[in-house]
Amino acid sequence: MIAFRAICASWLALPLFACAPAEQHAQAPMVHADAPRRIVSLDYCADQYVLRFAERDDILALSPDAGERFSYMREEAAGIPTVRPRTADVLALRPDLVVRSYGGGPAVGAFMETAGVPVVQIGFPETLADVREEVVRIGGALGNGQDARAVAAAMDRRLAAVAEQGGANRATLYMTPAGVTAGEGTLVHEMMLAAGLSNFQDRPGWNPIPLERLAYDRPDLIAAAFFESATNHVDSWSAARHPVAQAQLRELPVVPLDGAWTSCGGWFLIDAVEALARAERAPR
Repeated sequence: MIAFRAICASWLALPLFACAPAEQHAQAPMVHADAPRRIVSLDYCADQYVLRFAERDDILALSPDAGERFSYMREEAAGIPTVRPRTADVLALRPDLVVRSYGGGPAVGAFMETAGVPVVQIGFPETLADVREEVVRIGGALGNGQDARAVAAAMDRRLAAVAEQGGANRATLYMTPAGVTAGEGTLVHEMMLAAGLSNFQDRPGWNPIPLERLAYDRPDLIAAAFFESATNHVDSWSAARHPVAQAQLRELPVVPLDGAWTSCGGWFLIDAVEALARAERAPR
């Protein structure tokens, strides 16, 4: 969502859970609407949910990345204090509730709960249906279940509208400055299918851009994510800088995807689906 934060900063191309700890989320505690609220968010994935579904006056602190270019709700984060995701720093604020995706490491939840601070653990969705469920669950845990259900319903409507347009299964390669792409088993793959596209990458999970295959075979489209941010151009050894990859970017239709759309598993993924669908319908 990243030593851990630095890795995520360079691998934002793997936003949809490549940086997530391998842990299962527990059922989030339900928070009564009239309870005292001093909410702290520990990472930028959690920031999105807190900024969307918590009352602004109830937000005690966000993560240091809340205002970064890859944060979808960065404008709403302006003026809200931030805190490092360290147990001592967070507890010093005396929060009533902590919200996290990966922030603070896998043990932070146990530390917080030992200190009497409940934790809402955001899961790591693998499908758009999973994203919808997280929106409803986390929105409810933050005391705004009605709004969360409305956001989920809007997702349903937008996806249905895309599906009604149909698609021609144009082969699409997801490409990032870090030199990685996404295959089956990732949310990027699910987004392509929802947009009526097929995935050019034939290996599951996250892998380097398939330079050898690109030397003799080409996709119909390039879905280019995070290229708007210079901070994600890792180094000169990135596969995205190879002449074969650069040729794809120059010669094929490119769908620019704002990195903030795909940096976390949230309702804003639908923005990326719609952008891909528009490219699918564009004349060849």
